[in-house]
Amino acid sequence: MSELMDFSGRTALVTGGAGGIGMAICRTLAGLGGDVVLADRDGARLDAALTELKAQFPQRAFYAVAGDIGEKTGPDAMVEAALALAGEIDVLVNNAGVGEPIVRTIDQDIDAWQQVMDINLRGTFLVSRAIGRHILARRGRGAIVNIASIAGMMGIPGSNAYAVSKAAVVHLTRCLASEWAGRGLRVNAISPGYIETALAFGMFEKVGVERAQIERKLPMRRMGHPEEIASAVAFLASGAASYVNGVILPVDGGWMGFGGP
Repeated sequence: MSELMDFSGRTALVTGGAGGIGMAICRTLAGLGGDVVLADRDGARLDAALTELKAQFPQRAFYAVAGDIGEKTGPDAMVEAALALAGEIDVLVNNAGVGEPIVRTIDQDIDAWQQVMDINLRGTFLVSRAIGRHILARRGRGAIVNIASIAGMMGIPGSNAYAVSKAAVVHLTRCLASEWAGRGLRVNAISPGYIETALAFGMFEKVGVERAQIERKLPMRRMGHPEEIASAVAFLASGAASYVNGVILPVDGGWMGFGGP
């Protein structure tokens, strides 16, 4: 199993890689022997993350690409820059995304709605398309792991942008998986539950929910850690998951399987 989880000689591109779940993914893949390209729209945070990772894993190669996948030309430019730096990309983790406040559909602002779609869905599609072209053209093997959400697997009143965008990512994952797996490129997704990130705590604050309220409803009675998402990503991107394709894996402490109030 250790050989199957070895990322030596492989390079991963992680979008939204400078903080939270993205940073945990970068650490985990580097710890398994991989080289990493971090992509993020926050240049200062990106520089800090790059410095930290290089100090922690001096034997690994790290590269940084600043860019915004919410812009129409951002994803293609990001992938082009990543390839120019690293030469090859074997693994893509589509982690970049934004949340939203819960808003009644009749009150939703269309520009705010579209911004969520542009980043969470269109950005994921465009980065995947660019990496897909690269991996398929070289006739190599690779893996894409999309970060969806349990919000995309259930109905949530007022989450008419975020949940919808993540539901679309779920189905995009299945479509790409069915199209590309025969040519050596597997595509899967993780659906995180409530994870200890600034994004989650920001959403709690906006809707007036306390952490304790959430944890009481979780079968494991705690929120997840970013590293627990990173471990699942590493599995799906690794040789240990060589026959896993088109899977949407909830990493949610049992939330999806819980039928209680």
